[in-house]
Amino acid sequence: MVLIPAFQAGDYLRNVLERTKAVFPHPEDILVVDDGSRDATSQIAREAGVQVLRHRENFGKGAALRTGFGEAISKGVDFVIVLDADGQHDPAYIPRFVEAFSTGKYDVLIGTRALHPGTMPLDRYLSNSYSSLVASLAAGKRIRDSQSGYRLLRVNLLKKLRLRSSKYETETEILIQAVRFLGARIGEIPISVTYRGEESHIRRFGDTLRFIKIVVQTLGIS
Repeated sequence: MVLIPAFQAGDYLRNVLERTKAVFPHPEDILVVDDGSRDATSQIAREAGVQVLRHRENFGKGAALRTGFGEAISKGVDFVIVLDADGQHDPAYIPRFVEAFSTGKYDVLIGTRALHPGTMPLDRYLSNSYSSLVASLAAGKRIRDSQSGYRLLRVNLLKKLRLRSSKYETETEILIQAVRFLGARIGEIPISVTYRGEESHIRRFGDTLRFIKIVVQTLGIS
């Protein structure tokens, strides 16, 4: 399944779905989780012929991921590929994720960006570098880009996760639980991204505090 968590994504979603269907021609296995958008996000997804689940209000990206994971588990698919709805991630990389997963060597594949100031806005570079360092220490394994939202996850692994968070820190919580406590085999797919200068839904201060809190809580799991 391809899972696309979306919030206020009407300006970009149609193009993302067209490009996704070009490389993953199974619209019944493409799911958009609309996290309480007030624009045409859900309508655009329905017009594209893909699955749509909609939250009645904006609960956060982590909540949208958890809704999508539940649907993937209920459908019995083998893996979920997650990508963002804002056009930052190029769906053309999807076959590379599938090919790497088909080797049987990985439970998690992360679309890893080139992390240096020349390839992304400075604030994102600093935030991603710090988050990736902390996540690596917490997981006990080098994770070069813990904040990348472009990733593949084995569904049998998702069944074992016990997620507590509901916002952007969920992506880090998944990696720490999966690697440190569940022994997940993790790999990387080098990707490029497109930054259009649009306002991010991430709130640096609040999300950083939640990130630190979830790391501490996750390490306390017995």
